[in-house]
Amino acid sequence: MWWPFRKPQSLGARGERIAARHLRWRGYRILARNVRLGAYEIDILAREGDTIVFVEVKTRRTGDPVPPEENVGPRKREHIRRAARHYWARHGEPGAYYRFDVVAVILEPGKKPIVHLFRDAFPGA
Repeated sequence: MWWPFRKPQSLGARGERIAARHLRWRGYRILARNVRLGAYEIDILAREGDTIVFVEVKTRRTGDPVPPEENVGPRKREHIRRAARHYWARHGEPGAYYRFDVVAVILEPGKKPIVHLFRDAFPGA
């Protein structure tokens, strides 16, 4: 049966869409979203000037006791680094810089989303 309404987006998908819009507003060029690199995924792959940026997006509702950015722990950081190494091995650009950013999105029903960008959120090594 055909349904005339859009399917609701998951919390994560909505947060990634909001994060991508925020990054574009801040001057980033979005290269890809939900990029599968080896066994891991990067939420947003972007460029800011001569820097390739691997962006992890964490979205939460207001009532969550832990801020979204605190959910990017050591294991998740290592997964992102491994994905980045996979990217560098295949698409590395001489002279380009690389960085890991985190975007935290907090969604309160009926309110404007709260977006925090953490540039260079963790080291690459």
